[in-house]
Order: sequence, then C-alpha cells, then structure tokens
Amino acid sequence: MATEKLESIPVCHVVALPYPGRGHINPMMNLCKSLSSKKPDNTLVITFVITEEWHGFIESDPKPDNIEFATLPNVIPSELVRANDFPAFFEAVNTALEAPFERLLDGLESEAPPVSAIVADSFVDWALRVGNRRNIPVASLWTMSASVFTVLHSFELLKQKGHFPADLSERGDEIIDYIPGINTTSIADLPTVFFGDNHQKVLHRAIETAAQVVEKAQYLLFTSVHELEPQVFDTFKTKFALPVYPIGPAIPHFELSKSLPINRNDGLGYLYWLDSQPKQSVLYISLGSFLSVSKAQMDEIVAGVQNSGVRFLWVARGDASKLKDGVGDKGLVVPWCDQLRVLCHDSIGGFWSHCGWNSTLEAVYAGLPILTCPIFWDQVPNAKQIVEDWKIGYRVLKKKVGGAEHEHLVTREEIAELVQRFMDLEIKEGKEMRERARQLQETCHRAIAEGGSSDTNLDAFIKDISQGGHR
Repeated sequence: MATEKLESIPVCHVVALPYPGRGHINPMMNLCKSLSSKKPDNTLVITFVITEEWHGFIESDPKPDNIEFATLPNVIPSELVRANDFPAFFEAVNTALEAPFERLLDGLESEAPPVSAIVADSFVDWALRVGNRRNIPVASLWTMSASVFTVLHSFELLKQKGHFPADLSERGDEIIDYIPGINTTSIADLPTVFFGDNHQKVLHRAIETAAQVVEKAQYLLFTSVHELEPQVFDTFKTKFALPVYPIGPAIPHFELSKSLPINRNDGLGYLYWLDSQPKQSVLYISLGSFLSVSKAQMDEIVAGVQNSGVRFLWVARGDASKLKDGVGDKGLVVPWCDQLRVLCHDSIGGFWSHCGWNSTLEAVYAGLPILTCPIFWDQVPNAKQIVEDWKIGYRVLKKKVGGAEHEHLVTREEIAELVQRFMDLEIKEGKEMRERARQLQETCHRAIAEGGSSDTNLDAFIKDISQGGHR
C-alpha cells in the first residue's frame, strides 16, 4: 500500500535555463541544488540546459542525481569573443537559441514526466514567450540585485524626469530620489550601460526584459535576500501582481561542509598557505572573470598593493607574471581558487572586489568588508550599495565621469595608504565597518536557516510549481 501511494505522487519536472555566462550559470545551478535538497525523494527532477561550450566547462562538476544536463548549440564559439564584444554576444543569445530550445522542449514534452515549470534567467527573455505558447509556467530568475531591477523598471520615469540621457561629466553627482524602493542614488551610480553608445542595444534589451518579466512571467525569483534590500522588496509586493521570491544568497554555501582532500598536490596549496597566516591579516583580491581596469591603473594597483606591506591572496587569470614579481612571502598569486571557501577562511580580513553580485553576496555571507573596484554594468550600483547603504566598504576608484579618456588614475601611494587603512583592525572606523559586516552576515545566515525568509520562500515556490503544473 505504501509503495502504491509513493508511485502516485506526481513528479515535478523543472527545466532550468541560465544565460550562458559564469555569473549566471553558477547562481542557477546553486538554486537547482537548493531545490534538489528540498526534494531528496526524487519527486522533483531538473533538466539543466546549457550551451555545448558551457557543458564542456562544467560537465564533470559534482551535482545531485536528479539534475541532468541538456545542451543547446553555441551562439559564439569562443570566450574571447564574448569578452571583447559583450553586446554582440548578448544579442546572439537572444536571437539564436530560441528555436533550438523549442526543439529540446519537444523532446522533453514527449517523455515522462512532462515539464512542470521553466526557470529561466531573466536575460533569456524569449523563454517567457516559449512558456506562454506552451502553457508552461515560467519563473524568471534575476541574478543581479533587486535594486538594479527597480532601476531598469523605472527607465521611463528616468526619461520623464530628464535624467536619461545624462552627461556624466557634468551631472554625474546629481542625486535621484524617486526610484521606487531606493532612497537616493547619484546618476554616476546607475548601471554603466546607461552611458555609452556601444551598449545602447544591451540597455534597451535589459529595460525591455525588466518590463516583460513582470508582465509575462508567473513567478519572479531573486538571488538576493529580503533583509538585504527590504525597501525594494516591500515596494515589489505592492507594485507587482506576480509572486516575488527572494531565495538568496544563491551561492555554494552548502559545499563548505564537505571535507577537502589531504593531498597537498591537489591545487589547493593556497588554503594551506592561508592556514599559516595570522587571523584577519590577508586581503583577498579578485577583479572579475574578464573585465578589468586600464593597464595604467592596473600597474598602480599592483605597485600599491605590494608597497602596502599587507598580506594578500590574489586571483589573477591569464598572465600573472607581473603580479608574482616581488611578492615575497607577503603574498600569493593563483589562477583560480574556491572563492567562498577562501572568503570564509579565518585569515581573510577583507575582500578587494569588482563587485559582481555573486561576489558581493559571498562577501556578505562571509562577513567581510569590501574594497570596491567596479568596472561595468551592475557592479557600479553594487559598489554604491556596499559603501553608502550597507557601509561595509571603501571605494578604490573615483566615480566614473565618462569613458576611459576621463579616467582618474588612483596612484600607487593612494592605494598603499587605502589598503593599509582598510586592513587595520585597530582603528575605530575599521572596527565599526567590520561589526556592520558581521551583522549582515548573521542576517544572511538566518535567511537560509530553517524557517528563515529565503528558506520559506523556496518552500513556497516549490509548492507553487508542484501543485500548479501546466496552467
């Protein structure tokens, strides 16, 4: 009898469709692993859809048994092209993959169990059309902050108030106080795609996406935590008709409990190096996957960090020979690391970051202050949130007032002084900043604990898609 009852339980089949980029695939996979952990009895299966290129990158990564990969053809064959022409790649994703995804769904729909819901990255906006055509509920996953979402959704308001387009060189410091859920922000702290002709297509697609998500999706998921952006989420409740679920932080916190291999030749030598450093003495530096500052500014950063005398662990992709010169026993340069595990290590005292949203959430989870060095897109408003709203960091670079020709070079002397002050555990300013970071950490941990806001939202979302099925 018990067996018959078990077999009668309907299986919820989720199709996960991330945007093909590391900062989107990782949070989608972390969400899927969280969903899987909530349903370990195989009443939920997940088909994780990625391009062939990304399948090659992550195929061997460990994942639960109820998550299976399915592939789509590549849109642009090399990561180099993706990095050098972001607008072209962005456009290709939104024009070349819809038909192959439809064909993939045809195959999935002919099998059991049928698709119960599509969880699609918000920037794969055609997934909304596909789901609506097939009568499959679509949950849109927004992998940036809720604050950036409300800015994009307020684009027409920015135009009406005369703040778009705006000349950053003359009006960058002008304050905006009418965006729903955000007290104040300067024009210079808007996402950088609001400025520069090369990214206008990206901007308009992003604005269109924010509008379509609210109009056509059945659910809206955020990788953020309600308590990190309470005013924005409270505004969404009254403004939007669809359910809004902050389920973050969508970071691999569940991996931290797993033991590491003992073999010291396994590429984890940086962890053993950290073990030998004093508590909170090491500055962790990571400036993103492919976007960077100018060569002149990078030269000043390298010299400034080295001249500061502060211990550091620097993740530098590509040619890191310049960084390794003169490091001595104060620093370690590596091409890759398990970032969250590093951030949670006792010897780490601060994080120099490009302020991508995933890295920001990982720093908050680890309870660390942040030296902000934003380059692009949402990194700029994220840095503002870190420094001005949460008050857990300092700015490294001056606010941008246009393109590279307007760049204000921060000298090695300024950087050395800033790094020393940032890592000083004794000054009052630093103690207060670290206490605020610790409080945000506790907030974040409470949210994902049983009965916390993110945990409760995840349960509610699973209940919705399990009971709803096809509309």
